[in-house]
Amino acid sequence: MPDSLAVQIENLSISYKINVESKKTLKNALMRASRGEKVRTRTVEAVKNLTLDIPHGSVLGIVGANGAGKSTLMRSIAGILPPSEGRISVNGKISTLLALGVGFNKALSGRDNIILGGLAAGLSRDEIESQTDSIAEFADLPEGFIDMPVRTYSSGMYSRVAFSVAVNMTPDILLLDEALSAGDAAFKEKSFNKMRQLCEEARTILIVSHALSSINELCDQVVWLHKGQMLASGEPGEITEKYLKFLNVGELPSSYEDL
Repeated sequence: MPDSLAVQIENLSISYKINVESKKTLKNALMRASRGEKVRTRTVEAVKNLTLDIPHGSVLGIVGANGAGKSTLMRSIAGILPPSEGRISVNGKISTLLALGVGFNKALSGRDNIILGGLAAGLSRDEIESQTDSIAEFADLPEGFIDMPVRTYSSGMYSRVAFSVAVNMTPDILLLDEALSAGDAAFKEKSFNKMRQLCEEARTILIVSHALSSINELCDQVVWLHKGQMLASGEPGEITEKYLKFLNVGELPSSYEDL
């Protein structure tokens, strides 16, 4: 893998099987499985033969309709989902926000979960404890809540802490899946300003978002995924304009150039 690349994706395919039994017959299906009989399944090809080079310091936006494979791709880059075929190489420390608060222990306080998040990101105990107060301050929870169990948090408070942990771990590579929509209007503005700062620091950032205005402002390249395949990649304005036309029409024309 060249040193100039933060992530190299080569001929990546990710597929998995899902049960096609209806809810009414699920119990019967489980009984058949316990007897060694086959349960009806179908294979979902979430990502198909994707090749992509992501240079250090680039900000890549990933767009596509629901089910396009965006989140599956991000989880595979993060090391959560193994490739079915192909290879992903990563050069640097990754921080992720792919689902709000994944890995949080709801019985522990927000402060304790900040420490857990830092340890999971590879920081030493001393490193994370030196940043805990500033991360808690960034989350800007109501007074006293940072030391209360996470199970007492509203969804907005939960998202504030999760985002704060992800973006303040000084990552080499930051993966964000719809995180820019977290929190209320004031926190969204603070989050967006933090993202600008990270971009100026030449972090490598991958953003999955339906907020195309944010994609256009933050990213220097956009990839459009469609049914698991990379339909197009290029300048943000060009790709998002064509993607919007696709959304308005509801189906792809015979040629991408016709959009």
